[in-house]
Parts: sequence; C-alpha cells; structure tokens
Amino acid sequence: MKTPRHAHQWALVALGGLLAVLLLIVPLVLIFTQALQGGWQLLAQNLSEDFMRHAIWLTVITTLATVPINLVFGILLAWCVSRYDFRGRKLLMTLIDIPYATSPVVAGLCYLVVYGAESRVGAWLGSHDVQLMFAWPGILMVTVFITSPYVARILIPLMQAQGADEEYAAMTLGATGWQVFRRVTLPNIKWALLYGVVVTNARAVGEFGAVSVVSGTIMNQTLTLPLLVEQLNNDYKTAAAFTAAALLACMALVTLVAKRIMERRQQVRDERTANLPMEAPRH
Repeated sequence: MKTPRHAHQWALVALGGLLAVLLLIVPLVLIFTQALQGGWQLLAQNLSEDFMRHAIWLTVITTLATVPINLVFGILLAWCVSRYDFRGRKLLMTLIDIPYATSPVVAGLCYLVVYGAESRVGAWLGSHDVQLMFAWPGILMVTVFITSPYVARILIPLMQAQGADEEYAAMTLGATGWQVFRRVTLPNIKWALLYGVVVTNARAVGEFGAVSVVSGTIMNQTLTLPLLVEQLNNDYKTAAAFTAAALLACMALVTLVAKRIMERRQQVRDERTANLPMEAPRH
C-alpha cells in the first residue's frame, strides 16, 4: 500500500476520513447516546416491554430460518453454475440478480398480490386455514427472496476460479459425491461460505421495505426490529425507538466484526497458499 506523499493526496485522505466520521460514526454515536439518555433504568424498562421482546424474537427467528435456507440454496446454485455447462446457464445467472435489481417494496408488493387474501392462491390457502401474508410466513418468504443472491454470488466466482480438478481426482479414486463435497469442495470454500452467511445475516436482520409491505405492521405480531423503530418513532416514543435502533446497531457491529474476521482469515490463507514452495518434479 502506497503512503500519501503530496498535499492533495493528504487532502483526499482527510476528506474521506471527515465524511466517514460525519456519515457513519456520528449517527452511530447519536443512536447510543439517545438510547442511554434516560439512564440504564429506562433502557432496561424499554427492553423488557412486550413489543420489544416480540420484535427481537421475530427478527432473530426470521434470520435463523433465512440463513440456512439461503445457505443450501446458494451452495446448490453455485455448484450447478460452476460445475455444469447447460443451455440456459447464462439466463440462470441473470435470474440470480433479480433480488439485487428489484426494489424491496416492489418485491413485497408482488408477494402480496400473489399470496394475499384477494388472490386465487391466497383464497385457496385461506380456505385451508393457512395465512401467509400479514403473518410471520410472509415475512420469512420476502426475507429469503431479498437475501437469496448473497451466498451464491460469493461462491460462484471462487468455485469457477478453483476449477474442478481436485473433485474429479477424488471421484476417480472412488469417493462418493457427498465425500467429494465434504472433504474437497467444502474445505476450499469454507471461509467464503462463512462470509456469505455473515452478509446474509446482516441483510436479513435489517430488511425493512419488503417486510413492511407483507407484515401489516401489527404490534406484538408482525413487527420486526426495523419496523418497530419506525412505529415507535411515529408514536413519539423516542427513547424506545432509539433503544430498538441501538439493538440493530449492536447486531450490525457484531456482523461487521465477524465479517472482518472472515476477510482476515481468508487473506491469511491466501498468503500462506501463495508462499508455499513448489514441489520439485519427481523422476
């Protein structure tokens, strides 16, 4: 990494640092300051409220269900795209990016139109006492949709770069498909996979737009932490709103630390691999 030597370079560094402080650090400090403004007793009281505990529970449950679903989906999709050449492969890779290009609000509206009570599918589900929209299943559905590309998009370029030579060699030695994945593929992608899990987790925790459309924002039923922040702020419950925001900020910081650890371990692994001496040819 090059060290700045000229005045204009130092000016750019200072400008970047100033913007980071104003746009990132100051709002974060403000959230925790406002959450603690009423003292620890008020903070504990806000955390013990039924609506707060329910929002935390719903957010955690949704995230815990979303991550494994997209973990399996991302691995299967990355394996399919990177290991097989078939007609429609490019179209499939394009479809992976639909959640990136689609507004979360539009995605939530699409789910509401398809699975809402006024649709044919929703009416049929309602006749069987199954409710998806304005309930936790709808929240889970849109969260899975919004976060579906992350694991796949992280794994696909890595698996394409690594190639399949080691896997083919293991198969020629008699390994089964599961043994090849567990002993060859998984060790090669584990850090990227964990990184994808961290990113998916962060996106699932903070999802607002799509969830707000399909949840109905029902207190103590369908309010996740992001929705609760808005609801409390609209009700002029500022201290409780900043308490919920502080919880989200804590989750984000934990995710950021985990993300940094994953990046660091992957960097160390790459450096060790690059520094390994080449094996001399055998005669």
